[in-house]
Amino acid sequence: MKIDILKKQQLSPRVQKQISELFKQLGGDKTQVALSDVIDGNNQITLAYCEAHNEIIGMALMCHYNVISGKKAWIEDVVVNAAYRGQGIGRKLMTKLIASAKEKNISQILLFTEDHRASAIHLYSDLGFRVKASRIYTLKLE
Repeated sequence: MKIDILKKQQLSPRVQKQISELFKQLGGDKTQVALSDVIDGNNQITLAYCEAHNEIIGMALMCHYNVISGKKAWIEDVVVNAAYRGQGIGRKLMTKLIASAKEKNISQILLFTEDHRASAIHLYSDLGFRVKASRIYTLKLE
């Protein structure tokens, strides 16, 4: 099993297809954008992935940005293939992103998870994330 950061030059059709299939396991009404637009030099994204048996079985993305209040990061699209859950892969992916954030001198990592994702909430809490006393709002621009 390998945990690493995806580089743009690794975006083969095979890798893109595997990530697309993994993304579908997030469920809901999420729409995937082209991976080449995500892993782009102008887009400050770190995509950690887990590969086993020449197949991508888990991923977690972190965008990072600078604002007046500091260097921040936001974690999105954390998913492990259903057949591999419960093996600590999500923890390894998150640990990889946290290490990357430290290397980038990021002062705060934010994330959002839904209330019914009990195992994700347990993992995030165990890694030191705390619930913020604020609300998250969304405005879909289509």
